Amino acid sequence: MIFSQIFEQTTSNHCTNTIYREAVRAIIINNQKILLVHSEKGDYKFPGGGLEDNETHSQGLVREVKEETGYVNCRVQTKVGFISEKTVDVDDDNQLFQMMSHYYLCELIDEQKIDQQLEAYELAQQFTAKWVSLDDAIKQNESLLNESQNNRWLPRETFVLKALKKYYGQHLK
Repeated sequence: MIFSQIFEQTTSNHCTNTIYREAVRAIIINNQKILLVHSEKGDYKFPGGGLEDNETHSQGLVREVKEETGYVNCRVQTKVGFISEKTVDVDDDNQLFQMMSHYYLCELIDEQKIDQQLEAYELAQQFTAKWVSLDDAIKQNESLLNESQNNRWLPRETFVLKALKKYYGQHLK
């Protein structure tokens, strides 16, 4: 494993109920660029999301990459890390939201693409698949970390981008 991290909000001990979510996220690197999803808020995130009923990690990753980036032929390779997040749910301050995100190295078998198949919130945020250098993605995400209206995934995704840079070093400038 390249990384593992727990993000826990310290003010969550009053919560009476917990919602669990398991998610998978793709790390796709090609020609010293990484495939990320860019939002209208300016941040970058890894393609991926929550698993559906009875879906394996590989099935979920292939589906999520297709939906969020349009790339049809994704091959899942090695799990490289995970992030556990515990925070008060944004919709109910008496509920704890706990998400485990599993990150996998993936590759695109070819360049075949279809139109993105985005959920309503993804459409609202104008999700766009972009190939970007690791340094540029880190710089952009870091510039947004202290914004009051940033996306809730920003600290998690920035942590993973930095872990990848540390692990891969100069190879992904």
